[in-house]
Parts: sequence; structure tokens; C-alpha cells
Amino acid sequence: MDARTETVVEEPRNRASLPEPQWPQVEPTDDAELERYLRQVLRPEHLPEHALGRMETLALQLARIQHASPLIFDQVRLDQPQLLVFAGDHGIADEGVSLSEQGLTRQRVLHMLQGTSLVNSLAEQQGFNLTVVDAGVASHILLPDDAPSQVPLLLRKIGYGTRNMVLGPAMSVPQAIAALNAGMDVVKHLPGNVLALGDVGVANTSCAALLLSRLCGVPLSDACGVGAGPDEVWLKHKLEKLFAAASRHRKAVKPLDALAAMGGFEIAMMAGAMLQAASERRVVLVDGFVAGAAALVARGLVPAVADYLVFAHRSADPGHRLLLIHLQAQPLLDMELRMGQGVGTLLAWPLLQAAQRLLAH
Repeated sequence: MDARTETVVEEPRNRASLPEPQWPQVEPTDDAELERYLRQVLRPEHLPEHALGRMETLALQLARIQHASPLIFDQVRLDQPQLLVFAGDHGIADEGVSLSEQGLTRQRVLHMLQGTSLVNSLAEQQGFNLTVVDAGVASHILLPDDAPSQVPLLLRKIGYGTRNMVLGPAMSVPQAIAALNAGMDVVKHLPGNVLALGDVGVANTSCAALLLSRLCGVPLSDACGVGAGPDEVWLKHKLEKLFAAASRHRKAVKPLDALAAMGGFEIAMMAGAMLQAASERRVVLVDGFVAGAAALVARGLVPAVADYLVFAHRSADPGHRLLLIHLQAQPLLDMELRMGQGVGTLLAWPLLQAAQRLLAH
């Protein structure tokens, strides 16, 4: 059997025979009474209403996540922040939609494990515990005996990369459900009440563009930006392959079906992590375009999860801008970043700490 198609979940012959999965219960955070009380707390003396602008919006969101009533409001606590970076490979990379070789996913994971990646330095600076999750890297991840891992690696591999979605579904529905459940399970065993989510995976922006187009009705040509492409010829080739994938899976319109047909293992696990974290009333910091696509899936499965998502930044990818517009989300930063791995969440973290202090003054 080819390593790419080797999986831990068998695909049933009849999609309709599958039982409907049960997702965690997520409570909406809307509370008009609490918000009125918090606005009084946040309004500085002798200053106009909403003087703090979007910092007030952020502080209100953090308070609503952690406190369901002004009767129990004490202060916002940001305890033991965790950064999860999910890694996975994608069969559509075989179609030349990325300029990077697929082996770069494994290489970036190894750098994080060895403590030499940029995200390691930022996580240490900001006080985050970093954990890497192998959701579906296309090869085994082994460190030399004389170079022990500096951060935990969780082996939750669903398969050795997804299938080529131009030829068939990226994964089966049972695989997608298994990946969602794996993401949920990882979060269950993490301490703290803040979760930041990042990703690494060659060609995963192609998945993000397809999910954005399918779940939000955005034209695929708009959802698929130039990204790291050098010229229009390459972009035309990439678009042709993505149009072929979208056409093949035109009947996959529901969030779970679209995820299985055109997503990735790391995207599915991030979506599951969001569902679980929201059910536990954790603050969820969302990184860039790919993590945003996971947010689209999570919101599609459980709409109330959106209340718990803090979008760290707007990346340089045009599709990410459109995704945030569709979600009606204002990102905290706009630094024109072109990388994942949760870097954007770590850069935005000081703003959450500032919002915490505003509520404690």
C-alpha cells in the first residue's frame, strides 16, 4: 500500500449509513447585562465613550468568555497559555500548486522540535508552552539520538498525508471525524485557559482557498491569491488545479463534507481543537489563513464557537482578508505576515494582556 493512502480509519461504502457525530456543547457568550457593567468599568473618567476603541471590544470579548454574569465577574485570567501547531501534508501538492517540496513540512517540524524555529523563540518570550502535533505528515518524524526534542511531539497521525483531491476526496468522512476528535482530545489534556493555534503543511493554503470558496461563496479566483507564486503563469496553473478539485467535489457543500473532500488533517484537528476549547470557555487565538479556514469549519459545525475566537492578524494572503470579512472579524494586527506556525498569535498576545489589565484597573 502506498504510504500516502495508509490510514487508521476505514471508509464505509455508504456515506448515508454513518451516524451523525456529536460535537461538544458550546454556550454563546452574549449577555447584555454583563456588557453594560463592563462598559462602565472600561470607560475612563473624563474621556468620551468608546475612548479605547477596539481595545474595549477585545476586553469585552475576553470578559464574556470567562464570565457568564456580572454577579460572578472578578477579573480576566490568562493562565498557562498553550500554543498547538498542527502539521500535515496534502496530496494536492503532487499537482504543483506549491513551490515548496512536500518534505519541507517535515523539515519545519524538526526545526520546531529542535528548538531552532522562530516560533520557539517567540513562544519562550511570551510564556507559551509549545506543543507540535503530527496530524498527517507524509513521513515519520525522527530526531537523532544525540538531539532530543526540546518541545513535546504528539503523534496523532490520521494518514501519511491526504489523498490528491483532484483525483478523489482528500480524506474519507470517518477520517475527517477522527481528525476532529483527535484535535478535541489534545485540548482536553492541556492545562490553562488560553489556546493559540498554528499550522504547518505544504499546499495547505490551497485547502484554505477551496474551503473559503465553498463555505462562503467566494469566487475561487478571489480566494486563491498569488501567495508565494512568482508570476501569472504559475497562478493560472494553480487555479486550474483548484477549479478541477472544486468541480469534482461540487456536491460537498456542508462543512463536514467540504472538509473531508478538500481539507487537510491539520485543518480538521484545528477545528476540533476550537470546538473543545470553546466548550471549556477557553480563549482561542487564531493564526492566519489556514487556521481561519479551520475556524470556518468549526463555526459551521457549532455556530456559537465564533464567540470564543480571537483573530490574531490579517496575513498578506488576499483570501485571508476575504475570510475575515465573511466572518465579520476584526484581526488584532495587520503585519503582512506570510507564515503560519502560530507566529501571528504570539505577536498579538501582548494586546490580550493589555486588555486584561484594562479590566483590572
